[in-house]
Amino acid sequence: MSRKGKLWAALGVLLFVCVVIWAVRTAPQPPQKAPVEDGPKVMTYDNNTISEEKDGKKIWELTSESMTVDVDTKNVELTGLSGKFYEEDGRVVSVTAAHGTYDNKTKDIQVDGDVTIETTDGAALTCGKLLWTEAEGKLTAAEDAYIKQDDMQARADRIESTNGFSHFKAIGKAHIVKGAK
Repeated sequence: MSRKGKLWAALGVLLFVCVVIWAVRTAPQPPQKAPVEDGPKVMTYDNNTISEEKDGKKIWELTSESMTVDVDTKNVELTGLSGKFYEEDGRVVSVTAAHGTYDNKTKDIQVDGDVTIETTDGAALTCGKLLWTEAEGKLTAAEDAYIKQDDMQARADRIESTNGFSHFKAIGKAHIVKGAK
């Protein structure tokens, strides 16, 4: 190959190398992925009802103005709720409260904020917080619990019952008046 041919070949190789370097350096960068949020994923519902059944019988149901469900844990937060707990003897315990939570793992329910309870046999209860413990089948009224039933009134730090407040246990600073109207 002549000297002139070698020069043209070298220029061609140099031009090819320059084009490759230019193409690599000016290639667009892949778009950056948006950072994944680690916060809880939630779904929100308005005017919805959740309930629990055992052996084909409804144990309780809660209806709320607003409900937020954590997609991962299935835990529920309720606002403006009303609900019913169905007793084995046929009585129904109705509850209203400003706020509540449901733990999907333990099946426990906690309601708070102006909790008012009425039973179909005429008993009435108010408290700051009410807890349904699924494992024990127990309702616990706490924070200035007050119950009126037939001719009896009771006020206590905590009132517990496993049968819809037909029979109950007053715990803490308690005051019970029998024969009151």
